[in-house]
Amino acid sequence: MKKRYWLFVPLLIFVVLAVLLWQGLGRDPSSRESALLEKPFPAFSLTTLEDPDKKVDASLLEGQVTLINVWGEWCPTCKREMPQLLALKARGVHLVGVDYKDTRDRGRAFLNEFGNPFALTVFDPEGSLGFDLGVYGAPESFIVDAQGNIRYHHTGYITPEDVEGVILPEIQRWQ
Repeated sequence: MKKRYWLFVPLLIFVVLAVLLWQGLGRDPSSRESALLEKPFPAFSLTTLEDPDKKVDASLLEGQVTLINVWGEWCPTCKREMPQLLALKARGVHLVGVDYKDTRDRGRAFLNEFGNPFALTVFDPEGSLGFDLGVYGAPESFIVDAQGNIRYHHTGYITPEDVEGVILPEIQRWQ
């Protein structure tokens, strides 16, 4: 009689795992929160996309609210997002780009083709800054307050509706 109960253990394990996996499939990956919210922007020292001799660090984010956008030439969604970033620039938003896991030539060509909304673009060819930010892929955006603290994280594409409904209100909140 006891031997029969052991037959149900693998079935029970399978059912539990199936339920856990099913729940995970139903979650929206863009709704994940950044572990860096309310914390200072990670320290870094990288060159700009425009000038390989010009080094920049996190101090460039101090003094004004800034939208940091992580993008790459290889990212098709980043191309779709550029009109929204250009619209944010036209509305007076200070934008800094992070060209993530890219080449300098491809990054420059991308901005020449799709427009450049960024006051400055940090060149992150190895993805070290992206790693420190917890970036899963591009595009991802962060709103950083005037003291250099991350206040908002947007995973994925900024839609036209996000500009008015999410991004601009968040920027105004921290100004």
